Amino acid sequence: MSDIHDTIKEQVTRNRVVLYMKGTPQFPQCGFSATVAEVLKRCGVTNYASFNVLQDDALRQGIKDFSNWPTVPQLYVDGEFVGGCDIVREMYQSGELQELLAKLPA
Repeated sequence: MSDIHDTIKEQVTRNRVVLYMKGTPQFPQCGFSATVAEVLKRCGVTNYASFNVLQDDALRQGIKDFSNWPTVPQLYVDGEFVGGCDIVREMYQSGELQELLAKLPA
């Protein structure tokens, strides 16, 4: 399991914004993943790394273990776990997510 842990750590540190989701941003495979992808779009974030957990069982379980969070999607910004769909939605509605993402260099 350490290999997938190392892979995830590299993914979240190499990319400023990372979304682990079911499906892809263009073709989400669940409503929660679609919601987070849409929130990122509304925040003007179009260039982010996304990883489809449905294509890799080790990643699907590994990301849950890595974050100690039981569900997907999961959003990371600057190497830090932000949250799942409900947290991302609440942060967007309060403006907190936009502030966090605005700190990213253009």
